[in-house]
Amino acid sequence: MSHMKNVFLSAAVFCLLVLFFPAFAEASKPVVFVDFSWESVQVHNRIAAYIMEKGYGKKTDFIFAESLPGMMGIERGDADLSMEGWVDNLTEYWTKASAKGDIQSLGTNFPDAPQGWYVPTYMIQGDEKRGIKATAPGLKSVKDLPQYWELFKDPENPRKGRLYNGPAGWQISSINVEKIKAYGLSGTYEAFSPGSQTALSTAIKRAYDRGKPVLAYYWEPTWVMGLLDMTRLEEPPFDAAVWGDGGNKGCACPSATVYVVANTKFVERNPRIATFLRTYSTTLEQNNKILAYMYKNRVDAAEAAIWFLKNHKDVWSAWVPGDVASRISDSFREDK
Repeated sequence: MSHMKNVFLSAAVFCLLVLFFPAFAEASKPVVFVDFSWESVQVHNRIAAYIMEKGYGKKTDFIFAESLPGMMGIERGDADLSMEGWVDNLTEYWTKASAKGDIQSLGTNFPDAPQGWYVPTYMIQGDEKRGIKATAPGLKSVKDLPQYWELFKDPENPRKGRLYNGPAGWQISSINVEKIKAYGLSGTYEAFSPGSQTALSTAIKRAYDRGKPVLAYYWEPTWVMGLLDMTRLEEPPFDAAVWGDGGNKGCACPSATVYVVANTKFVERNPRIATFLRTYSTTLEQNNKILAYMYKNRVDAAEAAIWFLKNHKDVWSAWVPGDVASRISDSFREDK
């Protein structure tokens, strides 16, 4: 009889393990984020990771990948999610992969991200505090650039103005060259490749710090736009027909759609976290400020995430239930 009791007990334990081990394994398994090469996604990954750890009791981890390999890793289940999927840069892949259903969007992280040609706002409005007078008060649009080309005179070619372009090899750099032609600026401007993203941002900030004119391609969200007061020049609205007309590109770039992307099985296994991720939403201004804080204070993505969470409770507390928000708030006091 004792033997039979042991058999029944062993069978019961086995059944319990079969029933509950998958749930236990899932609970103990870390949530794996894909870090891409730009800073904003790394910050958002750590904001979300902190909320998952302190609010939901989940472990987290991070792996690095470039855009396409990282998205494919999420699709395969090698990683679980990334807080920034710039799907417009991977249109063909995203259309096919999302249709298959192994990877999905959980909503937009921040509104359409712009890119274009920027000048310091003090060129248009002046800056009384810095003693800078407006040198181009009528500069509002790319159509106004010919009359101001001498302000942007290229030191290597004084007969033309300089547009600081993206580095060679970026698709947008070729597009900007086409834009110069499409806007009839070939006689007054030429594109200059700074060699790297760092060199581009350095050229802009150097000119800004000196109160000098500068015309440059850039995008948002970035620390440059959070730290410096820049104005994006108006262009004809984006027109798919114009954009797709050979080498024309005589209109504004399409705004980028930035999704929170996740593996579908991960979403199904973690409904509470999926609800939080679907609610996650920030603004361009908030992103620019986070990145400017990183730059000014020389902190990493994890420190910037903590700064955001401590200073913007009104934002993130709307993403989660009250009990989760309380646990996160309590964690700040515990970390002191």
